Amino acid sequence: MTLRAAFDARLAAIWDAGCEASLDEHGFALLPGVLRASECGALSACYGDDAAFRKTVVMARHGFGRGEYRYFRAPLPPAVQALRTALYPRLAPTANRWWQQLGLGERFPATLDECLERSHAAGQALHTPLLLRYGPGDYNCLHQDLYGAFWFPLQAAFLLDEPERAFTGGEFVLVEQRPRMQSRPVVVPLQRGDGVVFACNHRPRRGTRGFHRTVLRHGVSEIRSGQRHTLGVIFHDAAT
Repeated sequence: MTLRAAFDARLAAIWDAGCEASLDEHGFALLPGVLRASECGALSACYGDDAAFRKTVVMARHGFGRGEYRYFRAPLPPAVQALRTALYPRLAPTANRWWQQLGLGERFPATLDECLERSHAAGQALHTPLLLRYGPGDYNCLHQDLYGAFWFPLQAAFLLDEPERAFTGGEFVLVEQRPRMQSRPVVVPLQRGDGVVFACNHRPRRGTRGFHRTVLRHGVSEIRSGQRHTLGVIFHDAAT
């Protein structure tokens, strides 16, 4: 079985109407057990392979938090490419439904290749999938991963280490900014190999007068001990 077929089979067993309902209601959906332990270990291990990455960001230098992340260079590792390609078509219907509810004219295509063509036409042609590494005292400030004028409304993150064994702390956090209301924080529980799909900027929320936009940002709380690795899967590319 190819990697693409393997991820298709795993996602087919997970992705259902409940995932779409969770995205609509909460702005995120859990994907339990998408990555096997061996796949998590292999991805974490490649963090030290300089040849695999096009760019490294030390977060403290930019006020992003503490820790590091590295963007993969082309071609993407086969597992990352297969996962990105298999996940996208399951998210495109939600992206299009959201845009329709918000009255936005753009519609997103059915395949990742077509989505990336639009990204590249907008001048965003550098790969955005990335690995993040945190140690004790590290954290990731609330942020969004937009990278340019064109962006796909959803992205995913996959935890590669086992909480409470490989590290403590380091919870994945979403904060929703609601119009004329205080912000709502959510801590998303993840185990090794689990993924979370979430809104990368705003999403529709039904109000008394129809749908309105609510903005979401995401981050990671402080690591108390150990080391935490995460795979980030973003479906549009970057200009720089």
